[in-house]
Amino acid sequence: MVVIGLTGGPGTGKSTVASMLARRGAAVIDADRLGHQAYAPGTEGWEALVRTFGPEIVAPDGTIDRRRLGTLVFSDPEKLRQLNTIIHPIIRRMVTEQLEKFRREGVRVAVIEAALLFEAGWDDLVDEVWVTDAPPELAVARYAARTGLPEEEVRRRAAAQLDAREKVRRAHRMVDTSGSLADVERQVDRLWEELASRAAHRDP
Repeated sequence: MVVIGLTGGPGTGKSTVASMLARRGAAVIDADRLGHQAYAPGTEGWEALVRTFGPEIVAPDGTIDRRRLGTLVFSDPEKLRQLNTIIHPIIRRMVTEQLEKFRREGVRVAVIEAALLFEAGWDDLVDEVWVTDAPPELAVARYAARTGLPEEEVRRRAAAQLDAREKVRRAHRMVDTSGSLADVERQVDRLWEELASRAAHRDP
């Protein structure tokens, strides 16, 4: 099984590219979705977060208010470090379990979609890293429009991640998402074909 790590900053189109890869046959692990599970009431993650950040991060329905928590941690590097120390090991365990399940099922290509792939040290789980990239202002505008967050808050969250240029430098492949969806599809087609070719040469 070939494992791709798909990363990129807020608003750069990771989920769009992940969906395109899924349509081509890849099995996708969405680390953000696993994060939601790690925050669920009654889990070790939920209990550790409430113990660390206080009951004010709990919504009326008992779930973690992710927007309130995000505003809290992205304004304080130490609080962000505490959050990551709690959640990243839990998500890594969940990702590893899912990869093992895919291997047992005979999946040929798995994708780990994770904004913090490098920051969390999960790049050691993958064979190659693909990064989505777009001009900063375009990415900020996209993410703000999708989430309803103020653009300044989006910039603060992006600044808490590894610099976009460094992500591109460390990645094996890059998808430029500044153009049309058709243009992104063409890039994904090309990279998918190259991946298939490399996989074929690796087969005995």
